[in-house]
Amino acid sequence: MDVGYIDTSVLVAVAFGEDLAKDLTGAIPKFDRLYSANLLEAEFRSVAKRENLAESFEQILRPIHWIFPNRSLSEELKAVLDLGYVRGADLWHLAAALYLAPRPESFQFLSLDRSQLSFATRLGFNTSICDQVFSRIKL
Repeated sequence: MDVGYIDTSVLVAVAFGEDLAKDLTGAIPKFDRLYSANLLEAEFRSVAKRENLAESFEQILRPIHWIFPNRSLSEELKAVLDLGYVRGADLWHLAAALYLAPRPESFQFLSLDRSQLSFATRLGFNTSICDQVFSRIKL
């Protein structure tokens, strides 16, 4: 079963048809399940409101299975912060992914935020799909 954790940056890029998202748009439907913290919904709806996106973008959220932790994520937050500083929203996404994935290597972590993706890699998540996207970019 192909399972992934998806960050807001990917959905926003898909909604706006950004170049980086083109490769990911084809990969997303291949997942059996995509998960995210409900923070993604708040972040995505905020961007949608700010940019006056049409209601049709609501469908972008449909395939997401929400993670609602039933306990504090203190252990997961600490595990991420042991690797260094990360912004609050990124920290929450990484901690939620760790909560969901006892074996991070079995989950694909999808993000277009390079810093967050670096943390996901260091935590043991599979980031190969996004790594391929960034490898095509000429710096």
